[in-house]
Amino acid sequence: MSEDLRSELQEFLETLNIRWRCVEHPPVFTVDEMMPHLQGVGGAVTKNLFLKDKKKKSLWLVSVRHDRQVNLGDLAKKLGVGGGNLRFADEAAMLEKLKVGQGCATALALMFDKEASVKLVLDRDLVGGAYEMVYFHPMTNSASMGLRPDDLLRFLKETGHEPLLESFE
Repeated sequence: MSEDLRSELQEFLETLNIRWRCVEHPPVFTVDEMMPHLQGVGGAVTKNLFLKDKKKKSLWLVSVRHDRQVNLGDLAKKLGVGGGNLRFADEAAMLEKLKVGQGCATALALMFDKEASVKLVLDRDLVGGAYEMVYFHPMTNSASMGLRPDDLLRFLKETGHEPLLESFE
């Protein structure tokens, strides 16, 4: 199934005239498992957290540089949802909204969130001009796909997901 979704993603990127670079690797479930396969890619590698807001039942995808720490309490306050109210969403919600499961969370899956019910929080550093490419899983955790930051922003706009840019330093 993930290969079909990956093909669908690649076809969508082609319709937008967005070029990408892919690195194939064994399936990985953590950043520590992934990084040895992405040494020297010439860009920023991301980690992605799929979260829910306890009170309002909102869903959030947080995409940050792989070496950034994400304090959920601080992030909740920045987003106006109150400290302690952000937590990890379950895999069923991620499968329903993004069509990917655990270990495959990616901003690229937002193309499947047709109702734009998932809000994207993007590390400002990823699109701030310091990186040639930004790498995400392309619907599978057995590859990493790099896009130019301006193409990533265009992709997100086309999917109806205007990112909230935050600093995670």
